[in-house]
Amino acid sequence: MRVGEVCGVDGRRIYVLVDRNKNLSDMFLDGDILKNISVNSYIEIRKGFLSIIGRVEGEKVEPDLRPAGDMLRESADRYKRILTVSLSGYINEAGVFQGGTRELPLIGNEAYIVTREKVHQVHNLARPDEPSITVATIFGEDFEIKLPIDGLFNSHIAIFGNTGSGKSNTLAILYQELVSTLAARNVSAFRDNAKFVLFDFNGEYAAANCITSSKKVYHLSTREDSGDKMPISSNALMNIETFAILADATEKTQKPFMRRALRLFKSIEDAGDPTAYCRAILQKRIRETLQMSDKARAHLLIDYFREILDDEADPADDNDIIGDLEWHNMVAEFFIRSSHDYLRSNPVAIAQTRIYERAAHFEFSQNLLSNVIACMYIQMITDVLANRAQNEHIAPVINRLKSKRQDIERLFDLDSENSFWGQNFVVVNLDDVNLDMKKTIPLLLSKHLYADQKKAEGQKTLNIIIDEAHNILSTESFREAESWKDYRLETFEEIIKEGRKFGVFVTIASQRPNDISPTITSQAHNYFVHRLINERDLQTMASAVSYIDRVTEESIPTLPTGTCIFSGVASQMPLKINIMPLSNESRPRSATRSFATSVPSGASSSSVVDDWLG
Repeated sequence: MRVGEVCGVDGRRIYVLVDRNKNLSDMFLDGDILKNISVNSYIEIRKGFLSIIGRVEGEKVEPDLRPAGDMLRESADRYKRILTVSLSGYINEAGVFQGGTRELPLIGNEAYIVTREKVHQVHNLARPDEPSITVATIFGEDFEIKLPIDGLFNSHIAIFGNTGSGKSNTLAILYQELVSTLAARNVSAFRDNAKFVLFDFNGEYAAANCITSSKKVYHLSTREDSGDKMPISSNALMNIETFAILADATEKTQKPFMRRALRLFKSIEDAGDPTAYCRAILQKRIRETLQMSDKARAHLLIDYFREILDDEADPADDNDIIGDLEWHNMVAEFFIRSSHDYLRSNPVAIAQTRIYERAAHFEFSQNLLSNVIACMYIQMITDVLANRAQNEHIAPVINRLKSKRQDIERLFDLDSENSFWGQNFVVVNLDDVNLDMKKTIPLLLSKHLYADQKKAEGQKTLNIIIDEAHNILSTESFREAESWKDYRLETFEEIIKEGRKFGVFVTIASQRPNDISPTITSQAHNYFVHRLINERDLQTMASAVSYIDRVTEESIPTLPTGTCIFSGVASQMPLKINIMPLSNESRPRSATRSFATSVPSGASSSSVVDDWLG
């Protein structure tokens, strides 16, 4: 059905003059009711045998200048309606919609309402012979669209939207349909070659039937000992990168120290008699310390020996490891109280001291982390004696590792030989984990899994899914050192920039795209943009998603719940779609609670208020 003709061409912006009798809201064609052309609808412009598809961005009326004396026409006919149209693409000879501009229309080319068949062609993102998923319908229409698996999931995906806009439902249904579709095609190949790990900060996806029932969920906790533990081998823990992440080590000072400490631990572990070898090292360092003439440094090193020898006595107590020693300020030297043997003048007497005897009975702990921390103190003593390190630079990294020791033991099973992949879909529930470890665990696991994937052979893929991504990808974090924040962001930026070559793909979901590193936001290939209201978030979307047109961009703050703008390499043009709601048993635990449904039927308002107030 013709609605008008082209009356102006200004680059990719086309102006269409609407016929006078085509201004009704609905029209009839062959017994079918068609919606008339309006803003955001599609229009077909025919140039010869080429069918050009455009989207109406706006409309206006202009006075229709008539010859003087023409007073017979109705007043409504004295104006002409003009549509502003932006070109979206064209339908080629094979009947397939192609995005982009092939030819521009000419003035006088006729414009038509897009038929249902051509609307389907425009929104047909998946070819008939390729695997696809169905998760949405076109906004304002009653037909479903298929999203291609290749082009969507072998890419980086960004899902943005304010709380309550439906982004959690979008993330869940995308991967639910992907898992069920690929498993139905070849379940064994899917389990062997496709791996998924989802970092769940609020426990929304841990329910039994959310996304898939065939998943492994790690319910982690730093508050109680009853939480799950992720298996990690001692070799993986002894990796310098792992320890640097756990201890928040700085790159130029603390990380080299930790590398030396781990090298010392390895040499002790590989010795024929590790305990005797460690005792010999301790006794040698004690001899060097007790012969020092610098009182401040000597007592600093003795504090380190207390940590190693697990001495809990008060330093002022006679039972302390140097309770039998005293410092002589005049000669700047230690001496034994009972015999007055000066230790620098008489080194042989050092063997009679309490601290030397304690070192002779030193025993390793059954706890791996405790032994590593002991080796770090030994390495610290060695570096201070050699003027290679300063206490104020190195001590913080040891203290951080000590403070996290209980958390690490609650989160990781250091002695397990089990695989992290209990299933090929793993959910890491961080809801009961403290803030420090919430930032550390995703970084540690992502870096470890990315390194493993780089070594993998064949067509194996790894999808890293980060819900509430602003928790770990934010550029505005003030709870950590600037150098550590840079290291964290650089790690994820490397994964999202280079991971595609190794089959690693990242999906992020966030309420605040403006808080996320611009490098990460701009590297996504496909975007699902739900309702956003904050001006900075909208500016981030405008700069990151360059192929969203003006009208679509301006509609983002008013999108209904469950509706989003889909745009990216998997789509020829931006689409406004309605994401299908999941069933109650498959839905993430992110629904907004209702006051109305929480009030029991027949309950008085005063009793309900008393219940809420406790």
